[in-house]
Amino acid sequence: MNCIDYLLPNDINNGEIFVLGKREPLSFYELRSQVASLAVYLNQEYGTGNKFILLSPNSNYFIICYLAIMKSGNVVIPLNPSIEKDSLQYIKDQAEVSLAFIPHILHKQTLVTFENIWDEYKINDIVQERIEYENHINFEPNTLAQIIYTSGSTAMPKGVMISHKNIIANTTSIIEYLKLTDKDIMECVLPFFYCYGLSLLHTHLKVKGKIVLNNNFMFLGSVINDLQKYKCTGFAGVPSHFQILLRVSDSFKNEDFPNLRYVTQAGGKLHTAFIAEFRQAKPDTKFIVMYGQTEATARLSYLPPEKLNDKLGSIGKGIPGVELKVVDSNGEIIKPNEIGEIIAKGDNIMLGYFKDEKSTKETLKDGWLYTGDLAKVDEDGFIYHAARRKEIIKVGGKRVSPKEIEEVIVSIPGVVDCTIEAVSDEVLGEAIKAIIVKNETNEELTVDKIKSSCSARLSTYKIPKFIEFASKVNVNAAGKKVAKSHNY
Repeated sequence: MNCIDYLLPNDINNGEIFVLGKREPLSFYELRSQVASLAVYLNQEYGTGNKFILLSPNSNYFIICYLAIMKSGNVVIPLNPSIEKDSLQYIKDQAEVSLAFIPHILHKQTLVTFENIWDEYKINDIVQERIEYENHINFEPNTLAQIIYTSGSTAMPKGVMISHKNIIANTTSIIEYLKLTDKDIMECVLPFFYCYGLSLLHTHLKVKGKIVLNNNFMFLGSVINDLQKYKCTGFAGVPSHFQILLRVSDSFKNEDFPNLRYVTQAGGKLHTAFIAEFRQAKPDTKFIVMYGQTEATARLSYLPPEKLNDKLGSIGKGIPGVELKVVDSNGEIIKPNEIGEIIAKGDNIMLGYFKDEKSTKETLKDGWLYTGDLAKVDEDGFIYHAARRKEIIKVGGKRVSPKEIEEVIVSIPGVVDCTIEAVSDEVLGEAIKAIIVKNETNEELTVDKIKSSCSARLSTYKIPKFIEFASKVNVNAAGKKVAKSHNY
């Protein structure tokens, strides 16, 4: 079972476009032809089972190389083009990588030496041979397709092993609950080295929809222009994207996007104040809250938009084909409103961590993925995310979830973002610090006003002892906030 033969459509016409844009539009016909040529060439030169690094921003080059590596029976490792030298060297050595796919413009920035580097000029020479697509390369469903490296509590990243079956299962589920069709056009600001971004590529390729690549989200005008010019039906973002669109952009809330059918949000909890604000500004656009992990290929749960009023703050229930439970420390299902850990089972759950048997055994138990995320469940079975296990702050022995405090602070007018972290305290053990980004035009937002608002809605021990104002949201290359939960 080859996931690329599943993803690439067969019934295509020469003129049907997959990647829209004036810089480098790409048709389905050209994509299928070039992927086939590169896959067969790779298979002839290297065989199968090798690990190849792909170091590139979102582009046609990335898409063709990414799909061809997996179709050839080899394993793709997509990485952030801005990855640190030590991390890149670690991954190269651990995966024993000899061949890297890196665009020419990034050659001089790559400080790690590879035996071979194939850039867009090399790829162009190969795909000119036009090898027929009928050259299928088949293998077992659980064959390793990709390794997605994630940052965690360890010094070096962990490699999440994703199979061809994992990709097929998650893609099928997402298409079903989002009701995607060939009429859908997605504005892609999420990088493809991130599993959420890859899920956009997979799903829209499968339904023969279209994507628009935008690697410059901070230029909000270009995103707004794309949504209008290409009549985008979908937008996917992490919390920071929606916070910036709603409270930094002057035009997003006031501009009409008649084609924008839905937006999806994952990659961390977006506080309900922002969700309510979006729905008020865009009542005709469906807002779909989702939850997932790289270890689950991408997606684990979603909240149907028609449930948003009744279940605001919930991450919903398991997507089609995924079973979710919230359990206590003994593995027993918790009662409503108790706190437990989310565990998951389905064909989208990873094979394990690459060359890390210990972490694999700690995370995969009896066929269940232990996510490390704490949550509660209401009487109707809807799940409400509380925090990561490692995020919980203990103030004088009392357990505090940073999300609860952040929710209160971001509801204050003029606040763009809030991050709660723990700092060492001789008396309490841990004290609470709030790092707040405010709209530049709001000069009235002071430390005293923040503490006053908190005291009206929070217990005394939950009020931040320290408050610091920052100039911008601290995010990584995927747009996700950089966690600094225990800063000591």
